[in-house]
Amino acid sequence: MGIEKAVLNRTRLLLGDEAMDKLASARIIIFGVGGVGSWCAESLVRSGVVNLTIVDSDRVCITNINRQLMANTSTVGQVKVEALRNHLLLINPSANIEARQQIFCAETVNDFKLEEYDYIIDCIDSLKDKALLIEVATRTKARFYSSMGAALKMDPTRVRVAEFWQVKGCPLARALRNRFKRSKIFPAKKFLCVYSDELLENKGKNSSCGTDRCMCPKAADGPGDASLLNHEWCSAKAQINGSLMHITSLFGIILGGLVIQNITR
Repeated sequence: MGIEKAVLNRTRLLLGDEAMDKLASARIIIFGVGGVGSWCAESLVRSGVVNLTIVDSDRVCITNINRQLMANTSTVGQVKVEALRNHLLLINPSANIEARQQIFCAETVNDFKLEEYDYIIDCIDSLKDKALLIEVATRTKARFYSSMGAALKMDPTRVRVAEFWQVKGCPLARALRNRFKRSKIFPAKKFLCVYSDELLENKGKNSSCGTDRCMCPKAADGPGDASLLNHEWCSAKAQINGSLMHITSLFGIILGGLVIQNITR
């Protein structure tokens, strides 16, 4: 038995050969591989997905370690998508993982050829770029799933799945809907979201990590191209919110589960 078949033995036992073939042939792209997207990627590859594109412009920051899959003290400073790709290939060395250190935005939207994918997964933080991805992705034939806000939450039992227009209690979903209504440009089709209606307050005070390993673009000695550095702590952000791994990872794993469930039905 080859390595890949051995790795996926328990998955194949549950799903059967036909479903495993469908998982292996599916083409999937994830935008944003932070606290949510990294765990989504993990769940997909561990379940038999082979063709996966991961998109993120950031580098691993020391403040990512509390919740992001590939973030640890040895990967700080590395390009996030490269660090995650290296990790995923340790799970399945024959997987086709394309790592793109790039920002999805109005200027780059045509670079991604979204019509070539079967599944598009949105784990973007930026409101403007997230809205654009929703608009563009829902015009393709791909199945589209989106993560709403995963910060300021602690209770895993309040994580839910709902159609975008039915999401309740999520400020990010509300802001997106308001943006669509103002612009009069709406998603072309319905899509499912992972969200939570819990909303806590930050009890701590915002500050940089205070170490010489800071990846903030404002840091005096930040390495590399400042436009592609990590923005987890950045004075340009209006608000930095606390988040926990058991919530962000749950969001990502549920997104992966939605894909796997749809493929294998």
